[in-house]
Amino acid sequence: MPDNRPKPKKRIQPQAKPECPITDVDTRHATYSALLSKLTLAADHKENLLGRGLSEDDILRLEYRTTPVVGMTAIASKLQSEGMYLAGVPGFYRNENSTWTFIHEERGILIPMRDRLGRIQGLQIRRDKVKKRKFRWVSSTERPDGCPAEGWTHLAGPVRSMLVLTEGPMKADIIHALTGLTVLAVPGVNSLTQLERTLSDLRAEGVVEIKTAFDMDFATNSHVQNGYNNLLSLLDNMGFRFGTYLWDPRYKGLDDYIWEYCFQKKR
Repeated sequence: MPDNRPKPKKRIQPQAKPECPITDVDTRHATYSALLSKLTLAADHKENLLGRGLSEDDILRLEYRTTPVVGMTAIASKLQSEGMYLAGVPGFYRNENSTWTFIHEERGILIPMRDRLGRIQGLQIRRDKVKKRKFRWVSSTERPDGCPAEGWTHLAGPVRSMLVLTEGPMKADIIHALTGLTVLAVPGVNSLTQLERTLSDLRAEGVVEIKTAFDMDFATNSHVQNGYNNLLSLLDNMGFRFGTYLWDPRYKGLDDYIWEYCFQKKR
């Protein structure tokens, strides 16, 4: 008997949009620096940062900015007119008119992710009014001529023989500003690929000891604990001396503890 049942429709796979390979760090640094010079920091974001322990001078030095909400194509055009290279810089891509533009993101604070030489490798956003995935990368992956971010580490302070390892660039910047310690940040405790490369470079420059300082929920969160154990194995295998900073668990992060307990309670 003939099979009269309707045949399932073939799923049409969306055509992948061509992306650009990521460009070198010097080019990214130049482009991001020029971009940040054209942006400002909103008053509410400045107050938020001051309330975390950063000073006015810290905020200027760190070059935090508020995400642009309009004029992304005009900004990209201005950068091009100044000789900036946009291809292969995460966040930039071509729109439907094949014109270069910058990714439109939810409102938040732009945070430069810097390498050991102070160069901006990429940008993160601390998004306003969200509880989950508050921090995310500036990325233009899956956009025409766009480019993904790569999970870079961030170094706050000069290279010293001992450094503190924590999660998140803003946390690292605040700890460094409050204590003077050199702080290396990973995007997350499970993001170890870029960390291994960074630690290899830092070891060659004299780093011998690392103190981990992840949020105090690492002891009770199994997902975080697994990543933390992998991190300790990495440090051990690379030959570093290492230990862990612990503090009052009522304060989630070391930055919170230092600012709220050590500074605020003394006033």
